[in-house]
Amino acid sequence: MYLKKVDGPRSVKLPDGTVMSRADLPPMETTRWVASRKLAVVRGVMHGLITQDEALERYSLSDEEFQEWLTCLSERGADGLKATHR
Repeated sequence: MYLKKVDGPRSVKLPDGTVMSRADLPPMETTRWVASRKLAVVRGVMHGLITQDEALERYSLSDEEFQEWLTCLSERGADGLKATHR
């Protein structure tokens, strides 16, 4: 099996004991952002799987949009990432 060279870790262990890998991140061409995809990106950044700059570039996000996701998650939990929750 051939593993593609990537910067940073291939997987990280989350506080709940689960393992998150780069395969758990949404595809690079994602344009429809549902709460579960937002959560995957935020968790990936928070736990060091990818950097914030890498996430912004990879998903064509603005810094303001990503910061809003962080705020919604910290204030209201995963449900706060739902568009209908706002």
